[in-house]
Amino acid sequence: MASVGDPVGSGFVDSLARPGGNITGLTNIAPELSGKWLELLKETVPNLSRVAMIWNPEGALSTIAWKESQLPARALGLQLYSIETRSADDFDKAFEEATKARVGAVAFGTNALVSNNMKRVADVGIRRRLPSIYGIIEFVEFGGLMAYGPDRSDLFRRAASYVDRILKGRKPAELPVERPRKFELWINLNTAKQIGLTIPQTVLYRADKIIK
Repeated sequence: MASVGDPVGSGFVDSLARPGGNITGLTNIAPELSGKWLELLKETVPNLSRVAMIWNPEGALSTIAWKESQLPARALGLQLYSIETRSADDFDKAFEEATKARVGAVAFGTNALVSNNMKRVADVGIRRRLPSIYGIIEFVEFGGLMAYGPDRSDLFRRAASYVDRILKGRKPAELPVERPRKFELWINLNTAKQIGLTIPQTVLYRADKIIK
């Protein structure tokens, strides 16, 4: 069974090395990528000093992402502004609050609420002309400016090896939960144009996919 997210923090397994029980698979370790999101925003947005983190306190992944963003934010000299969302109807208000707070960019804690409303989130970000980044790379296909996260197609391919080993008699408890091996950066230049942002060449050179 493939597990996407934080299986330890969610209580599904005892540890990555020794999952125990009947669950194992792969994790996208999205919460641990918070620092990378902030780093990319810092490199992309001129004179960035304040970033809004939009997160869902009812989601385990989102909560961990918020907590793990604190240290890298300080290291990058960024001030984090917390905005909580609990339903899709909160996104418009969240961006309105971010605008009033004079943040220079927005990052999203990975959670099902955002994942199920990526186009809506991207559209509001464009209207508010706020650069945004998310941990699911497909966000860019819906109009999000940037996304950095695991290559999910690679995760799904690797999940097949777990099925094979379990069918051959291995117990899930004996198979460690594996982390991603491949990460991708996607950028939407059309969105950048709409919000009046020029993506630096140094960032574009690192992109795995650019939508024009």
